[in-house]
Amino acid sequence: MIAVASALVPLSTSAQVEHAAGRILRVGPGEPFPLPSAAAAAAREGDRVVIAPGRYRDCAVWRVPRVTIEAAPGGEVEIHGPICAGKALFVASAPGLVVAGLTFRGARATEGNGAGIRAEGGDLTVRASRFIDNENGILTHRDPTAKLLVEDSVFQGNGALRNGRDCAHGIYVGQWARVTIRRSEFRDTQACHHIKSRALRTDILQSLIEDGPQGRSSYLIDIPSGGDLILRGSRLIKGPLTGNPVGAVVIGSERTLNPTRELLIEDNDFENRMTSVTAFVVNRGEVPAVLNANRLSGPTRPLLGAGRLR
Repeated sequence: MIAVASALVPLSTSAQVEHAAGRILRVGPGEPFPLPSAAAAAAREGDRVVIAPGRYRDCAVWRVPRVTIEAAPGGEVEIHGPICAGKALFVASAPGLVVAGLTFRGARATEGNGAGIRAEGGDLTVRASRFIDNENGILTHRDPTAKLLVEDSVFQGNGALRNGRDCAHGIYVGQWARVTIRRSEFRDTQACHHIKSRALRTDILQSLIEDGPQGRSSYLIDIPSGGDLILRGSRLIKGPLTGNPVGAVVIGSERTLNPTRELLIEDNDFENRMTSVTAFVVNRGEVPAVLNANRLSGPTRPLLGAGRLR
């Protein structure tokens, strides 16, 4: 399993400390900010919010740019709701936010689209965090200038089928400029896709994407609108209870609105644990996918659609 422990530097015991980039706002029992939402209301640009270990029945809307929200050393920091604004446990309404070392659990919305983090303010970085049993782990709006970076994080048991038709996912990125996922794990997604990205460019590197024995995901990776895709150095496992046996990585499943210059899938391990044949890559777009040095096991067809094998 990928290690996701946050390597955070121990902080001063002062509740609110000035430093070069802003203040340090401390959250937890006995601190001036008992809940993350209180710190969010007080935060200014460049502040660092440090949350003591514990389970917080709370949600927060972060409206100020370039704020870092991180777990203090010593134990798990879990945010478990209810959600804010009918959207998420954390609503990121400003650009440049960094979230590190937190656990987001059990986000539910009336419409079935609740998220651990709803990103609607611009660039977002998530590191060493866990998204457990939410409808969406991370959900973004449409912003063709914004970038999402996810590193060393775990997505477990997310995903939902809304109204018997619409989907929630492990990660769902709207039309952003770029999403980069590194050294992260996606397991046991309950419906829809582990990763769905409409970004102009999607990079998935050194990650694990696994249905598991109880996972019921549709595709492991869905790139429905086209755009560039780099999938490298990862392990992908399609399980026996999948909701869609057609393929693992599917490109252009809807209208291919994004310009596509590069589709490179290389140095990955893919295992099909169904008894029926599936395709590792399904490319429904016109730009050829390049598959290089991938290792496949189980009843698998390497490529369906435009592309070539190296």
